[in-house]
Amino acid sequence: MRRRFREGLSKAAGIGIIVIIIIAAIAGYLYMQSQGPAQTTTSPETGTSPTTTATATGTTTTTTKPVKVLVLFDVGGRGDLSFNDMAWLGAERAKKELGVEVQYQTPPSQADMKPLLEQVSQSGEYDLIVLVGFLWTSVLNETADEYPNQKYALIDSTTGVQRPNEVDILFREQEVAALIGVLASGIAEKLGGDKVAALAGMDIPPLWKFHIGYLFGIQYWNKKTNSNVQLLWVYTGTFTDPNVGKEQTLQLLQQGAKVVYGLAGLTHLGAFDAVKEWAQEHNETVFAIGQDASQEWIDPYHIILSGAKRVDVAVYTAIKMVVENKWQSGIITLGIKEGGVGIWDLDGVREFAQLAAEQGKLPEGMTPDKVVQIVQEMRNEYIPQQAWDLANQLEQMLKNGEISFKTPLSHDEYDSIINALQNGDLNAALASGQVDP
Repeated sequence: MRRRFREGLSKAAGIGIIVIIIIAAIAGYLYMQSQGPAQTTTSPETGTSPTTTATATGTTTTTTKPVKVLVLFDVGGRGDLSFNDMAWLGAERAKKELGVEVQYQTPPSQADMKPLLEQVSQSGEYDLIVLVGFLWTSVLNETADEYPNQKYALIDSTTGVQRPNEVDILFREQEVAALIGVLASGIAEKLGGDKVAALAGMDIPPLWKFHIGYLFGIQYWNKKTNSNVQLLWVYTGTFTDPNVGKEQTLQLLQQGAKVVYGLAGLTHLGAFDAVKEWAQEHNETVFAIGQDASQEWIDPYHIILSGAKRVDVAVYTAIKMVVENKWQSGIITLGIKEGGVGIWDLDGVREFAQLAAEQGKLPEGMTPDKVVQIVQEMRNEYIPQQAWDLANQLEQMLKNGEISFKTPLSHDEYDSIINALQNGDLNAALASGQVDP
């Protein structure tokens, strides 16, 4: 399974994201289930799309025209060691493997986003415009219909509108959370505890999916090992406040949590601080788990795992559709089978530690090799082999399509699934297939 952070995420975070998250995630998500000047860098490569041109002699020759892609980051831009950097990785892969020409732009502020999108759309210069993250949702909704010949790919959000020129690429968060649930449970028992926790952002549909998957994984562990690991789940109500994250995490640790899964963006960076502080002050081994990008490099002694949301895979997927003339509008979801979610392996840990080093963000005294070494040692010591085996078993079931998760269409349905899981009914979370009772 190869496979947001303090400085970069803090740039992108603001009050506006909260409103956009609520509107885009609730309105668009439910739809899905019922069906200024900017700095630009250009990296041309030879493309593969053929065009026919007339010569002076009247004959025709076939030449190649590279597919041209524009990646629009959110206002944080490169260097966040999260969504924007992963989008860059995916586009660079497409440049290398598919021969596309890629340009990148970062809007100076949220107020510049709509004028920028209108400008680049009107130019007709790009075969595909990739928009990274929630902040582009309403902007795209206000722009896409004006330029029906321009293709757009919105990553990790949806406008909730079906357009032939728009694809929205989302993720099946239940799947990664289920794997994390199994592993977190094994860690807790290794540490002599019976509680794991999650620090979540807001009570919105994407987090419902994380909740369902995480609890499913915990109960899967319980049934397979005759255990009784319990989940402590808290919504902080914010994605942008590390102080709230630290305070809430300390409360979870006081209640006996041995592992805290961060699902709150900038807010859960405070969870990392709380776990380290608790371990030092109480002389007790406790761990945090990151999400989206590999976050182990922040504190490899206390962040033992990170769940992956592969924005790079989403960007590459969108570009490939254009290159291969296999455009698919509407909504695409990526899960384990497509390589869209999973657990970051040590290669992924190294890759993000190297990015952090290049940006001067690694903790003092750390190198990428040392980060990997520490993480490997922590995993070997504190994650039982049985937990890895059960996580791999569950991963294969998901990859093979033996089981798939429900996606709740309402809060009532979400509550119903969670209640059933708490009572031990794992199959209540599944849309297809079943697990042993």
